[in-house]
Amino acid sequence: MPSKSRKETKNPGSDEEFEIPDNRHNFNKIWSILREEYPDAKPALNYGNPLELLVATVLSAQCTDAQVNRVTEELFKKYRTVEDYANADIGELEEDIYSTGFYKNKAKNIIAAARLILERYNGEVPDTMEDLVTLPGVGRKTANIVLSRGFGVIEGIAVDTHVKRLSGRLGFTNNSDPVKIEQDLMALTPKNEFDSLSMTLILHGRKVCTARKPKCPECVINNLCPSSLIFMDR
Repeated sequence: MPSKSRKETKNPGSDEEFEIPDNRHNFNKIWSILREEYPDAKPALNYGNPLELLVATVLSAQCTDAQVNRVTEELFKKYRTVEDYANADIGELEEDIYSTGFYKNKAKNIIAAARLILERYNGEVPDTMEDLVTLPGVGRKTANIVLSRGFGVIEGIAVDTHVKRLSGRLGFTNNSDPVKIEQDLMALTPKNEFDSLSMTLILHGRKVCTARKPKCPECVINNLCPSSLIFMDR
């Protein structure tokens, strides 16, 4: 349960902080406006099956979806099955995904995950949260994305950097841990809208509520956002 307020850094990287009041009472109004603003919120990653979605989501960590899509356009032609990834030469895979960043760790996790899928899950990407999070490199965020978009299973809310930032600025949580933020958002959101909320907040974070310089004057929810006064006063 969020407390009454949280601290938000006025200038990223500085020690200057402001108290963000609890704004959960405005969640329904804010969510209604954002749904109308982004009626077709959809994932930006390109994929054709749960395996491709899993790989693309792992690659998307600290990387733009556009860049991941450029990489996977060729990657998915070269690696078509779980066996292809499990038997991949790690140096070659690192080269294939180099431009997504953190390529060494991503390549190691993708190969290890593929091997575990073969050994434990009969070569099929698992379709439960409990099983997905056993895969190397897969936490709740990635698992939620794979479940909802790959299997149509709504388990929770994927909390990436955008969702984390916006949920704090909007006063929906005072937590910084993604798992606790997810719990706070789930308490506010109907279960059938979990995935939509995540995707909508991500789009709004990319377009308007950016990390370093949010565009508060043009934001459709600035009159309901407790952080807008902080940033418009900068």
